[in-house]
Amino acid sequence: MTELKKAAEPPEIFESFSGARRLGFLTMKALKDQGRGVAGTFCSYVPVELFMAAGVVYVGLCSGSEETIPDAETVLPRNICPLIKASYGYALTGKCPYMYFSDLVVGETTCDGKIKMYEHLGEIKDVYVMELPKTRRDDKGASFWLSEIHLLKQKIEEKFAVKITDENLRLAIRARNQERALLKELYELSVLDPPPVTGLQQLQILYGSQFKFDHEEKIKELRAAVDGIKAEYERGSRPVPPGAKRIVLTGCPIGGATEKVVRVIEEAGGVVVVYENCTGAKQYDRQVCEEGDPYKALCDYYLNIGCSVMSPNPARLELLGRLCDQFSACAVIEMTLQSCHTYQIETRTVRRFLKERGTPFLSLETDYSAGDVQQLKTRTGAFIEML
Repeated sequence: MTELKKAAEPPEIFESFSGARRLGFLTMKALKDQGRGVAGTFCSYVPVELFMAAGVVYVGLCSGSEETIPDAETVLPRNICPLIKASYGYALTGKCPYMYFSDLVVGETTCDGKIKMYEHLGEIKDVYVMELPKTRRDDKGASFWLSEIHLLKQKIEEKFAVKITDENLRLAIRARNQERALLKELYELSVLDPPPVTGLQQLQILYGSQFKFDHEEKIKELRAAVDGIKAEYERGSRPVPPGAKRIVLTGCPIGGATEKVVRVIEEAGGVVVVYENCTGAKQYDRQVCEEGDPYKALCDYYLNIGCSVMSPNPARLELLGRLCDQFSACAVIEMTLQSCHTYQIETRTVRRFLKERGTPFLSLETDYSAGDVQQLKTRTGAFIEML
């Protein structure tokens, strides 16, 4: 196994993002003290441009820690997804400032466990649930999703006593596209061989950027991070040793406790060059069209996210194959959370797709605990040694 060399780049490039979720608590409180409205979301399907157009701060609420799962299990069954239990647990205990400060929580019907959890969450917070169509095979799904976007607009306007104009929405789309473009530029740096950042460093910025609430400042920091990484690479910084096996990571959202999977991969001699997950390319690979009806543009963009809740789901396979080619992947590793049935069932489809391409594939099932780290190390180490 290859031991990763210590990164030579200035740590400040990553420190601002690695602690963003924790440090953002104080920023969020300050925004609330200023009278700003706050909306919490759980999923990449929620069109956040509507919040931006309304002047409402938005923040992701999915939890990546097992801390409050025992509390959640006093209400929810034990054998459901840890993401659902942890997210509800933080609302139940009041331990998450982001949940606490959210005036509105917007959910979506991506899985049955979440849908039923929202009923309990609605006893604690003001919860609004978007109905997501399960297929995009015909125009019915798009028409339905477009109506759901308009209904969310109405809810935001009523809740926060604002008016979302078409012009403000177009400005929000452009602003969010700018952020997407920078994050895509960031992860595409790892096309280089060896990559200029480890997978964990890349994840720190992708995940941490969600918890920076001043858009202009975030854009400046992202630009500085990309330029700084490029400059260090040109000066000879090589945080990833030559010959590290290039891994595309797919599956459930990565962040918090599930970072252990990334650490295991990189300690075994691999390097995660790109995340197909919601944390990465699934969210940032494409742009929202800036021409024409902004609501239709949002509908087209969000409905084509390649999540396993869609049936069939060719968008995931198309993106996954393209990333394998673009990043010269040695293999694909999938991370699924326990009881995440849609991703676990889709594993067979992904395995068959990659087999036809001749791309090695490993699927790992985990939760938010550290109890399975040794098992993950054994399986991942053996897989990478065979590449």
